[in-house]
Amino acid sequence: MKSIIKYVQILPLIMMIASCSSSDDSGVDEEKPSITINYDGGFPQACEVLERGNTYTFKAKVTDNLALAAYSLNVHHNFDHHTHDDQGAQCELESTKEAINPMIYIENFNLEDGTTSYEINVSINVPEDIDTGDYHCSFSVTDVTGWQSRTSVDIKIL
Repeated sequence: MKSIIKYVQILPLIMMIASCSSSDDSGVDEEKPSITINYDGGFPQACEVLERGNTYTFKAKVTDNLALAAYSLNVHHNFDHHTHDDQGAQCELESTKEAINPMIYIENFNLEDGTTSYEINVSINVPEDIDTGDYHCSFSVTDVTGWQSRTSVDIKIL
């Protein structure tokens, strides 16, 4: 009887050790999606000059080991000379200035279920009446498990 009581007392400990040692992490996604504009056709490249009144096609390649879920494109002024953590080349900036009528473009897009590779392709008209100067173009991609990657570049709008 004493051995049964001891067994019942240590059974939860044995079960806990067994469940911890046999945990299966193979279903955990530990890989962020990738995003790049550094290829032939990627747009805009760092320090690219855009002109008001024209339409441009913004392109980036995104991939993921499991599946992509969504992406976003953000074009905003950099009149205060802020930076983004993933920015590559630094371009020559104009003097800081107050924004009066800056261009701001922010859009989110969903991707078809199961997509592992995609080329972002978004046409944007740059209005003629916006402030000229320094801007940022930021792409972001999210996979189905919530991992996110970003890339940003300095651009100019004249």
